[in-house]
Amino acid sequence: MMNCELLATCSALGYLEGDTYHKEADCLESVKDLIRYLRHEDDTRDVRQQLGESQIVQNDLLPIIIQHRQDKALFDACIRLMVNLTQPAMLCFGKVPDDPVFRHHFLQVTSHLQAYKEAFASESVFGILSETLYNLLQLDWEQRQEEDNLLIERILLLVRNVLHVPANPSEEKKVDDDASVHDRVLWAVHMSGFDDLIKFLASAQTEQQWSMHVLEIISLMFRDQTPEALVSAGHARSVEEKKKDSDELEALRQKEHAEKRSRTLQRGSRHSRFGGSFIVQGLKAIGDKDVIYHRNLQNFKNYTHDIGKAVRRVPKRHRKAQECEEKRRSALNVRLFLREFCVDFLENCYNRLMYLVKESLIREQTQQHDETYYLWALSFFMAFNRGSNFRADLVSETMSIRAFHFIERNITNYYEMLLTDRKEATSWSRRMHLALKAYQELLLTVNEMDRSQDESIQQSSSVIKSNIFYLMEYREIFLTLLRKFDETKQPQSYLKDLIESTHLFLRMLERFCKGRRNLMVQRKRVKRKKSQGKKKEPAAETSPEALEETWKTVEEELKSTGFKLSESLTESIVPFDATSDTPLEDQRTEAMVRVQDALLARLGPEALGLLRAAREVWPEGNVFGSADVEPEEELELLKQILHANLPRASETAVVEEEDDGPEFEEEELESVQVSETEFNFLDFIKRFANPSIVRPYLLLLKSYSKNTPHTNHCIARMLHRLAVDLKMDALLFQLSVFHIFNKILNDPAAAAYQELVTLGRYLVKRFLSLAAQNNKAYVELLFWKNVGAVREMTEGYSNDGEGKKPAWTEEEEEELRKLYEEHRDSQVPDIVETLLPLLSNSNRTRRQVVTQLVHMRLVDNAKELKKPKKGTQIVLWTEEQEMELQMLFEEYKDSDDVLGNILKKLTAKRSRARVVDKLLSMGLVSERRELYKKRSRSAHGKSTGRGMTEEEFLAELTQGTQDDPVDREEREDESEESEEEEIEEQGRESSPNGGRKTQGMHSPGGRRPDVETMVYALQQEGMSLALLWLQNCLNRTADDCMEDGLSQPVPLVPLTESTEDAMENKRFQRLLRKLGMRPPANEQESFWRIPPKISASQLQSAAAALSPKEDDPKNADEQDGTRSPTEELGGELEEEVSCEQRAQALRALLLARKRKQYTTEDTASESDVTPVDGTDDVNERTQTKSSTKRNRSRVLDDDEENEDDSTAAMATDTNGDADSDREDISAPVKRRRMVLIDEEEEED
Repeated sequence: MMNCELLATCSALGYLEGDTYHKEADCLESVKDLIRYLRHEDDTRDVRQQLGESQIVQNDLLPIIIQHRQDKALFDACIRLMVNLTQPAMLCFGKVPDDPVFRHHFLQVTSHLQAYKEAFASESVFGILSETLYNLLQLDWEQRQEEDNLLIERILLLVRNVLHVPANPSEEKKVDDDASVHDRVLWAVHMSGFDDLIKFLASAQTEQQWSMHVLEIISLMFRDQTPEALVSAGHARSVEEKKKDSDELEALRQKEHAEKRSRTLQRGSRHSRFGGSFIVQGLKAIGDKDVIYHRNLQNFKNYTHDIGKAVRRVPKRHRKAQECEEKRRSALNVRLFLREFCVDFLENCYNRLMYLVKESLIREQTQQHDETYYLWALSFFMAFNRGSNFRADLVSETMSIRAFHFIERNITNYYEMLLTDRKEATSWSRRMHLALKAYQELLLTVNEMDRSQDESIQQSSSVIKSNIFYLMEYREIFLTLLRKFDETKQPQSYLKDLIESTHLFLRMLERFCKGRRNLMVQRKRVKRKKSQGKKKEPAAETSPEALEETWKTVEEELKSTGFKLSESLTESIVPFDATSDTPLEDQRTEAMVRVQDALLARLGPEALGLLRAAREVWPEGNVFGSADVEPEEELELLKQILHANLPRASETAVVEEEDDGPEFEEEELESVQVSETEFNFLDFIKRFANPSIVRPYLLLLKSYSKNTPHTNHCIARMLHRLAVDLKMDALLFQLSVFHIFNKILNDPAAAAYQELVTLGRYLVKRFLSLAAQNNKAYVELLFWKNVGAVREMTEGYSNDGEGKKPAWTEEEEEELRKLYEEHRDSQVPDIVETLLPLLSNSNRTRRQVVTQLVHMRLVDNAKELKKPKKGTQIVLWTEEQEMELQMLFEEYKDSDDVLGNILKKLTAKRSRARVVDKLLSMGLVSERRELYKKRSRSAHGKSTGRGMTEEEFLAELTQGTQDDPVDREEREDESEESEEEEIEEQGRESSPNGGRKTQGMHSPGGRRPDVETMVYALQQEGMSLALLWLQNCLNRTADDCMEDGLSQPVPLVPLTESTEDAMENKRFQRLLRKLGMRPPANEQESFWRIPPKISASQLQSAAAALSPKEDDPKNADEQDGTRSPTEELGGELEEEVSCEQRAQALRALLLARKRKQYTTEDTASESDVTPVDGTDDVNERTQTKSSTKRNRSRVLDDDEENEDDSTAAMATDTNGDADSDREDISAPVKRRRMVLIDEEEEED
């Protein structure tokens, strides 16, 4: 019953007499009252329902705007009221209500909207709207008022709301080619010219703000249409279409004929009132007896045990997803008008409108889920363009990598929301299907561009394919979607489009790979690691004694340089940040603090350079000294700054960060490692050999009779790839698969599915041949199989225990128990290492023993048996050990390597860090740098073997190598951990001469023979590409340093597999340390870094040292580097025969002495060694190292890598003589000496 106030308000509007509407005097106020009533309606939308029942739109509002449109205020109010009344029911209620009462109100509002839509199917209504909109659009922006813009928007919203009203299937029982209510509304839009205004709004540059409204209206206009139906509208049927229809009719005819024949055979020759009873032998009933069948024998083939049982109710969450509304074919005149609209829209509006909408979406200037209109328009109009005279320029805006990225990102987002927002899973599934259709259409358009006759279009297609095949996100999206398919959330139409898109993508990828031998693609690996948090660096000591010592060091350093600074240091210092929000006064204080920090770090030149730079920025007040200050005055000013108590504003922030430290230690970090790898199409197809991917294909194959021939072809092609191309037919040996193919083979219309019939027969034949060899094949039919199970099924099952860890017998367990009980209280550092040699089975590994001890409950967990780290068990120092350490220090304190000699002679082995800490605590040394290994400067001047005697040369070569075998083993044990600890100690230590040391390490003048030797050795190992990459990184960083300066370390990020392998190579890492690069400081860092203290000139010098050494060219061939090895060998023989023979003899003598050192204690050297013997020794050493590398490869690598390594090693052994001769003769003496030392260090 209608509310009396509403009834009175509606009566005050006016009345309709015939075709004339007489409005009342209070008509405008009544319309405003109705708007006010709608604003205060309740949750049931009672006002809206009562106005709908009174048919206010049909009887009052539409006649008012038709007959009284000259009353502008009344016209605006009526449009405003109709926009409110026609808004979708989904917006009124938020969603489809679950409550039955609210569901009833929802359906009532929907029925009223459908009545409104039928009333709008009038040319007169849309004629008024189009005329009004036309007049408004004729106004310039200067003349157009705010009310005009509001009226334009309301008219567009009103048309949008009317087109959005869903059809009423119970009322509109229309067949194809018949005009529905929606078709009549579209025809009214066309006859009134409103569609031309829509195209104008889409193309006009001054009407950009209506782009989203226009796209919504267009998408609703084509709601029931398909691109294929519009393309074929008005055209004669093609031969392919006629053949397709005739094939479908023939299949239906054959099926009907087969059903008639089967019914005829089932009919008995004589009518029998009683069916009879039969015993079915071999088919057991519920008990142990055979089944008794009480029906005619003709129907026995349809017998199942489920006859008579109640149908099992499927839970709602397990039901299949419902399909969307089916498309219907509109009337011919409507399709023709829409076809012309599409043609005009593509030629004049598409690119511009899609650009504007995309920009609005990216800038988030639209409403939620508006991107679905963009996805629909992309797929619809690109499909229409592809079907009717394809032109790539008409869709150029959406034919780009940006479009692929946008759609891929939306697919990922929709899938995540599908899993999280379960209540709206259906809506997210539809949006995901829409995005998939858009992605499929992009691929189809790229495929169509390949067929174009225009070379520029083919080239553009090749560029797009190169990008989508290179990037991992686009290449593996279909693998992910197939693996994540869920039939309870995603309908079968989605699966159909997914499988067809996968088929198209694989076909394009296969065609793309055929013409290319080595296709490189991107690969991403996600590494997860726990963040350890940044440890707070220890603050510099500020005691008066420490400050005095610091000042002495800084003063000496500045006086030694004569108060002169290098150009690179002067250019890199910037005391003032113009882009910072910090006030000038605060920045001046920060500059003063930076000067003090540099002094505390004993970086005198940096502090002086910062002081002079700050003086130029802040000259007023002479805070940083006057402009004509003398060096002595600068020195005094620096001393005052060092001892001053300056305010530091960051102390509070540091304390706050420390409180949050433990939280950051627990969180996991994900780092994505990007690299390149060679793509193999067959390996990519192998990833589809997975039950989770095969199941969706078979799920769609179940409805083979309803599928299109193309869909069945896509399914058959994928199964053919797995069964034939990959030879994994056993993957399809599953009972449900055979059941589907049995249904296909017995189908009367099987001739229409010839491809599936052939595949089914092939699989059955292969299974029968396998079943003859494997008697368990029939059992395997019950299970889905992965690749491992397929291999076992076809090649044979592994025996019990084969490929697994050997089992422990009772005797072995008892033996292990007794040995553990005996040695449990023996206080040995590692009980597992004690038990291993005592076991009767010597093949047991440490891991097997630890696992068995935990399994036998002798220990709680494996952590109790963790292998102790060398040098860390002994913590306390006894008096005898302290006395021994003091005696060793007094003995070796004048040697070149104090710490190394002490570590060799210590009785109780400890790590390098423990010994250094103890020496500091005992007061034997005051600084860590006193224990650093001293390097003789005179050795750098000896670049060749000339100018020294044999005794000096041998003494220099053999220095530090005459250790006994016990010392050598001890060095090997502690080399790994001591090296890292030494690096960490050196990183923590702030040396006062650190800047000068770095300067000396990377001096620009001259080449560095030690680096050249290491570079030469790495080139011989095949790391030339890695060296070139490192050289480019150093040069690039040097250029950046000269332009902007380095404020933080620059990481060396390897981007290829060769550079990744090089960064893990010990020799390459030794070269990086030699060049001054910094290894990863902690677990948070993954890459080596270029320290910021290295200047541009030093980086250029380091990069130059990585180039292969070029001797002075004698001719043009040598300059070009085109001389053959034979010519080079002959030339150098003529120049340095005597020198090289002498050096070769000395080297052979050294090797002979060293080899004898490990076999006998007699170290007497032989002096009658010839160059030929030296060459043999080198060959023997080369063979020994080659065999060692082969053993390591056999442990770490797979079979294929073993073959490669062994082949390379054989080649090395075969050519050992020639290689060693060439190396001995062509390399200078200094280079060969460094090679020997490096090899010895590697062995240690």
